[in-house]
Order: sequence, then C-alpha cells, then structure tokens
Amino acid sequence: MTPLADVRFELDDRVMVARLEGEIDMSNAGELGTAITGRVPSDAVAVVLDLGGVDYVDSAGIHVVYQLRERLGQRGQALRLVVAPDSPVAAALGYAGAVRALGAADTVQDAIADLRD
Repeated sequence: MTPLADVRFELDDRVMVARLEGEIDMSNAGELGTAITGRVPSDAVAVVLDLGGVDYVDSAGIHVVYQLRERLGQRGQALRLVVAPDSPVAAALGYAGAVRALGAADTVQDAIADLRD
C-alpha cells in the first residue's frame, strides 16, 4: 500500500515550494490544502506545488488544488504546478484541465523561473 501524502516545505527567496509525496485522495486532500495554505508566508509571491513524488490523485485532490489557487489568489499569490509529462498523475491533472488552467512546469526550477519572468 502506498502511503498517504506527506508534504515538505522550503522557501526559495519569496516562493514557497511544497513538495508532495504519496497519494492525495478524499481522506487527506482537505488536510493537505489547509497545511499548505497555513505554511505560506504573507510576503510570499507564489507557491510551487511539486507533485513529482505523488503516485495517485483523485478528484478530491484535484479539487483541493483549485481551492488552493483560489485562496492564494485572494492573497495576491500565484500557484504553479510541477508535473513531469511521465508522472503517474499527469493524465488525471490533464483531463481535469489543471495543467492548462494553473500553469505547470517539468521542474521546480522551471516553475520558479516562470514565476519570476
């Protein structure tokens, strides 16, 4: 059994990077969204959500990503996803329109560079 998602945070200048690992589903999606929102400093300009270590995401997980974008947007902060094309969750996020709607990069470094441009 794959473990439920875990999240690690790091601050790169004024961009918060949240690295997720494991599975994101209805049992933990809301808690993850709250944890991420709560850790973002008010002076951060953006959040990069690194999904490179995520093995599975269901509709609840995708919904939380959209909610996260809404919450951050209300605070004037941007959100970018990191989803490699061969990632186990790339297809699900693509079908849900999340990659197109939220903007995605293949690496954290690319996402941060996009946000700074």
